[in-house]
Amino acid sequence: MSSQKDEFRDYCIELFASLVPHAGLTGIVAKRMFGGTGFSIDGKTFAIIAMDQLWLKVDDESRNEFEQAGCQIFTYDMAGKPRSMSYYTVPDDAMESAALMAPWAEYAWGAALRAAATKSTKKTKKKIPPK
Repeated sequence: MSSQKDEFRDYCIELFASLVPHAGLTGIVAKRMFGGTGFSIDGKTFAIIAMDQLWLKVDDESRNEFEQAGCQIFTYDMAGKPRSMSYYTVPDDAMESAALMAPWAEYAWGAALRAAATKSTKKTKKKIPPK
């Protein structure tokens, strides 16, 4: 079973070929997390594998594209309550080739960059001493 998961992980990395120019020297890192896998570049996670499915990061700027394509939001139960994360499924055809995945991977990478910039801004604001 682990070998199938590794094959799916490796296939997803192949699908992310359009992101290689963004990856620089670090490349795309696939790291096991919470029973799944997270894909990141320079510590910015843009995709995950969970529940044997690929999910891409979204934000307010990209959510509409995913919803119009019929993609579903990542949801799970915690203490009997439904929770969601800012990740959506991928259109079925995007799983067929790197070329078809390219626009979706770019949306996810953009969302990851914007999330990192927001976190950076929040940290900077906290470090400014009060007057």
